[in-house]
Formats: sequence, C-alpha cells, structure tokens
Amino acid sequence: MKLVEWVGEKVLAALNYLADLYSLIHRSVVSLPIKKKHDREVAINVILKQIIFTGIDAIPVISSIALMVGAIVIIQSVTQLPKVGGDEFIGKILVLVVIRELGPILTTFVIIGRSGSAIPTELGYMKIRSELEALEVMGIDLIRYIVMPRILGFVASTIALVIYFDIVAILGGFLISKISITTHFTDFLYILIKSMTFTDILISTLKGIIFGMTVAVVGCYHGLSVQRSVTEVPQQTTRAIINSITICFILNSLITIIGYI
Repeated sequence: MKLVEWVGEKVLAALNYLADLYSLIHRSVVSLPIKKKHDREVAINVILKQIIFTGIDAIPVISSIALMVGAIVIIQSVTQLPKVGGDEFIGKILVLVVIRELGPILTTFVIIGRSGSAIPTELGYMKIRSELEALEVMGIDLIRYIVMPRILGFVASTIALVIYFDIVAILGGFLISKISITTHFTDFLYILIKSMTFTDILISTLKGIIFGMTVAVVGCYHGLSVQRSVTEVPQQTTRAIINSITICFILNSLITIIGYI
C-alpha cells in the first residue's frame, strides 16, 4: 500500500506541476498584446537582450558541437554504409540523425546549460531582494514584463540555433570530413536534399519552438517559486535544469512518434 500511495503522490505532484506550467504559458499568451508604445519598447528590449544572451552568445559553443557531431556522423555514414551496400541510405541517415533528432535536442541541451539555468537564478535573486514585489507595487504585470519576453526570446533563439546547428553540422562537418572521404560536395548535397522532405524541416522547427518554450517556462516557474532563503536559488535552478531535460526528452519522443510513425 505504501508503494501505491507513493506512486499516487508522485503522479498527482507531476500533474499539478504540469498544470502550473500550462497556467503560466496561458497567462503569458494572454498578456502578449501590448497596446502602449512605451510598454512595447520595454518588452522588446527584454526580448532582444534574451535573444543576445541565449542565441548569439551561444553560437561558438553550438558551432563546435555541430562541427564535431556533423563530422563524426558524415564520416561514419560515407565510409561505412557503402561497405554493406547502403549508399542510397546516406542522405536519409544524415537527415534522420542530424536534422530530425540531434540538431533540436543537442541545441536544447546547450541552451538549458547556458540560459535555462540563468533564468531561475536571476528571478530567484530578484525575488529575494524584493525586486519583483516592488514591480508589483508599481502596478507592473510580472507575467507581461518578466515571463512573456523571456519566452519569446527563448523560442526565437532556439529556432535560429536549431537551423544553424543543422547547417553547420551538415556543411561544416562535410568540409572537415574531406580529410578522410573523397565524395564530391555537389554529389553529397544532392543526396542530402533528395532525402530531405518538408516534414523533416517542419518538425525540426516545431521542436525548436516547443523546446524553447518549455525551457523558458520551466525556468521562470522555478525562479518565481523561490521564497526568502538564498539556498532556494540553487535548489530551484537544479530542479529547473532536471525538469527541462526530462520534459524535452518526453516531448521529443512524442513529436517523433506522431510525426514519423
């Protein structure tokens, strides 16, 4: 009975947690229309800062990871598949491994490590220093000026970084792989484009949107969950990272199943 009760408690806690995340997303979407010009400028400023931190500053890390992953996948595909008569599967393997799966999920992991951990830390310290309370006293909607801009900045950055990862992994990885393969670039590009479909691009972009929103919402939720103790900040940050990774893995599996099976 204790095991059943424990499982039941965990399931209810998970459902309540997901309900809170949904509520935060809903409130953010509702607060999206901003009529006053000054308010729009403030929100846009926050979005741009988030894009710079989450997207542009992450380019060096994304580039190095994409180059290494792309080179490894391309070398293994181009050199090993022809040995077993699988030449025609080279393009499909690249699309399957890089564009469908590794591009979105590895990009998301980098974002979680860099920016996903920064949001709960930032909001947590703002909560401890009573900065958020001061904003509320001034009549400022925290969802509109704290949560919503960060979600939009994350989504835009994630989409751009996923596309950038795919391009660097495929094209940059091929250039690095030229030291060990003799395939011509035009032939390689033709095989890749022939194997790629609109569904692959659509689902890869969809993953970027969903993953970016998930990481931002989870980070904001845990940041706002900090109360008064400084020790809560690293605790909530750790929870945000773990929950973001877990939820993104689950969503990645669901999207893949729905899109391709």
